[in-house]
Amino acid sequence: MKIAIGSDHGGFELKEKVIKFLTGNGYEVLDLGCNSMDSVDYPKYGRLVGEAVIEKKADKGIVICGTGIGISIAANKVKGVRAALCTNTTMARLTREHNNANVLSMGARMVGDILALEMVDVFLTTEFEGGRHQKRIDQLEG
Repeated sequence: MKIAIGSDHGGFELKEKVIKFLTGNGYEVLDLGCNSMDSVDYPKYGRLVGEAVIEKKADKGIVICGTGIGISIAANKVKGVRAALCTNTTMARLTREHNNANVLSMGARMVGDILALEMVDVFLTTEFEGGRHQKRIDQLEG
């Protein structure tokens, strides 16, 4: 599975830890930046990850900024992206099962490293349930 990942400066350090976790667990990673802790604008990176997922350059995406809010809004501007801001593993599981989210958003200043990696694992290993949830996804796409 190939994962597109992007962050702003506030999420850079966590992004690097997530990349190490992903590659260590056999995932292919498409790192779309940023590449340092120098100040950058989060909308660029949210959009790049969203576009990579929709254009099938990656199977799923992960976006990280300080709170996870701004970059999730940016990713969700890309038609077809369902970026979900998660702060715990239950949210990461349910957004896959019920919402078929294709991008996980996290706030580096909101969650610790261990929790972040647990959320990534749960998000990437949980399947969409379909069924009654599919009609709701169809309404989002409409």
